[in-house]
This record gives sequence, C-alpha cells and structure tokens, in this order.
Amino acid sequence: MNQTTLTDELERAEGLMLQGEAEQAADLLARLAEDAEEYVDKNCPTTDEVQWFSFPTLFERLAYRRVEDDPRELRDVGEPLDRLYNDLALASVQVGDYDEATEALKRAVRWNPMDCSYRLNLADLFRVAGDMQEYLALTYSVFERASDVRHLVRAFVNFSGYFEVCEKPRTAAAALRAARALGMPDSTLDAALNQAAGTEKDPDLVDDAEMRELLAAEGLPDGANAEIAVCLLMCAGDAAAAGARDVAATLTLRARDLVGEAACKALLELIHETDASLEGAADGEE
Repeated sequence: MNQTTLTDELERAEGLMLQGEAEQAADLLARLAEDAEEYVDKNCPTTDEVQWFSFPTLFERLAYRRVEDDPRELRDVGEPLDRLYNDLALASVQVGDYDEATEALKRAVRWNPMDCSYRLNLADLFRVAGDMQEYLALTYSVFERASDVRHLVRAFVNFSGYFEVCEKPRTAAAALRAARALGMPDSTLDAALNQAAGTEKDPDLVDDAEMRELLAAEGLPDGANAEIAVCLLMCAGDAAAAGARDVAATLTLRARDLVGEAACKALLELIHETDASLEGAADGEE
C-alpha cells in the first residue's frame, strides 16, 4: 500500500459523501478496508511484544504511553487506517448500515485509541442499539484520554442524561456544571442547559464542592486528566524547539482549554523544573 494513494482515495470518498453519494463512498471504502486488512495480516502481525498503530502525530503516541498500561513496542503502520475506518463508519451511517458502522468504528479506535471522537461516536451507536453498558463504558473512557475539550464536554453531557434517566437529578446537574465549567461553546451542551434551566437538574442548584462530591460518588472526575495536558505541553515544547511555533501554540492552547490557565502554567513550571533536574543529574554524571 502507498500512503499517498490511500490518502487520495480517502479524499475521493469524503468528496463523494459531501456530494450525497454515500453508497459509492461506502463501496469504495469497503474495498480499501479489505485491502488494508490484507496488508496488515501480511506485514503487521500483533504479538506479545509488538503492537501496531496509526497515530497521526507523536502526541498520540506519547499520550498512549502515559495513560495506557501497554508494555509492548509501538510501531507505526504507515497508513491512516484510523481515518479509513472512521470514513467507512460515516458512510455506513449515511446508508443506514449501523452494524457496519459499529464494526468500522471499533477498528478506528483500535488503530488510534487516543482519538476520543471515535469513542464517542461509537458510544452513540451503542446507545441507538440499546446497549447502555457499552455506551457508558466508552463515554467513561473519554475522561482519561480526552485531549480536545469538546470531547470532554460531550462525555459529561452523556452522563448527565444517564443520571437523569436514573432519577438522580442533582448528579445530572453536577455533570452539566462540570461540562459548563470547561467554557467550550457546544450546541449539545447548550440544549441540555436550556432543558435543565429551572428544573431539578439545573447546574446552578449545586456549587463546585457539591459537584465534585456528587461526581466522585459515581466514580467520575470533575475535569480533564492532567497527564494528557502534560503530554500536550511536552509536545508543544518540542515543537517550539524545532521551530514549529504554530504547532506549539495549538498544543498549548489545547492544554489550556483542558485544565485552565492557572493549571496550565503550573504544569509548565513543573515540566521545566523536571527538565532542569534531569539536566543537572546528567551533568553530575559526566
């Protein structure tokens, strides 16, 4: 397989979907997926020592290392397979084949487990299918891995809806308060807040302390995983050192959106102190 060729084919399929030609796109993507699976079977065997991924940047690889307990050597398959399967899932939904979409998104998560949009979209498909256990498990997995604050907002809104169904209005309010506190405009959150206003699940009925207490009682955090913010900031530092200032700025803003300005500054100071300590130790050994 050739990455440029696959990327071109994916762009063609995405163009077909934009033009309303979902069936053609689904057929094209299904053929590409079949070729990809044959290629992986021949060239990328998973073993107890080696696992293959299609992380688009070094950030995903670093984040995976920090939050997952996977001791295996990580190798890059060299193909945007997660994008392929995500596109196949989208085309399958457009033609009404939800089973195929579910299987495709499972593969997208397998190839890039750090992209939480795949997890959330897969969760939605399980909810439609009536499998609330998988819906909640996938949504919960986002809290540890989210590097985009929009995904974190969706996760809190998902759980708020679940708590409402479980007749836990104050916990639903707490989840909405946590989502709102992230400060990211989101149409789904706005709709949930409008629906909750003046009811038992109104987020203004709980304060921050009670929010944290209610969420903790359900095993939920009240914000992002700081480890992910650290990974973003570390990669931002590397990008800045390499002269890629736009990339560095984007990564830093993502970290700030996740944990807030003050926490972001504190993490940066911690990273700098750790780097200085390591350099000092290295100098002492010379």
